[in-house]
Amino acid sequence: MIRINLLPHREQKRQARQRQFVSLSIGLAILGLALVGLGWVVLDRQIENQENRNALLKSEIAKLDEQIKEIDKLREQTQALLSRKQVVETLQSNRTEAVHVLDQMVRQLPDGIYLKSLKQIGAKITLVGYAQSSARVSTLMRNLDTSPWLQNPELVEIKLVTSPLAKDLRVNEFTLNVSIKQLAAPDEGKAAPGGRPTPAAPGGPAPAASPVTPAAAPAAAPAAPPPPGKAKGAKDV
Repeated sequence: MIRINLLPHREQKRQARQRQFVSLSIGLAILGLALVGLGWVVLDRQIENQENRNALLKSEIAKLDEQIKEIDKLREQTQALLSRKQVVETLQSNRTEAVHVLDQMVRQLPDGIYLKSLKQIGAKITLVGYAQSSARVSTLMRNLDTSPWLQNPELVEIKLVTSPLAKDLRVNEFTLNVSIKQLAAPDEGKAAPGGRPTPAAPGGPAPAASPVTPAAAPAAAPAAPPPPGKAKGAKDV
C-alpha cells in the first residue's frame, strides 16, 4: 500500500531550520554579551588595581620627597658646621702667627734699615722701608731667609730717594715680599716645645731653630743711631 504525505513537510522543515537558526543566534548573542561583560569586569578590576598602585606610588614618592628635603637640609647644616669648624681651626692655628711675625721682624731687621709699612695678605707679607745702603737690604733678605717663621724673600724694587725727614739725605727705598712658613699638618708633624715646627716626614729638611716669643725674648741690642733727623722704627705697621 502506497502512502502519500500530503502535509507541507518542506515548509515544516524550513520553519524548523529557522527556529534552530534563531535559537542558535540568540545563544551566540547571549554568549557574546557574557564574554564582553566578563572582559569589561576583568579590565575594570585591573584598571582599579593599577589606580590603587599609582596612588600608593604617589604617596610613597611624596614621602621620599620629604625625606630628601630633610636630608638636603641636614647636609646644608653639616656643611655650615664644617665651614665654621674650619674657620675656628684656622683661627686657632694662626692666632700666634702675627706675634711670631712681628717678633721675627724685630730680630731679623739689621741696623740701618727702617720700615715704613708692613702689610700681610694671606701668607704673603710686603715690607716697605728705607735703607742706608743696598748691602743692608741684602743682609735683611739673608736674615729673613734663615728665619724659622719666614721664607722666600723677594726684592720687588729698590730706588734712591730723598729722606722724608732730612731733605739733604739720600736713602734707598725698597719694597720686599716675604712668605710665612706654614706649620706641618697635625697628621704630618706636631709643634715641638717652644713653637718650632717639626718636619713633615722623616728624611725631610731639618726644622729651623726655635723662635723665642716676645714675652721670653731678651731685650734687643741697641741699633746704630739713625741718620740725622730720622727716627728708627716701623711706621704704619
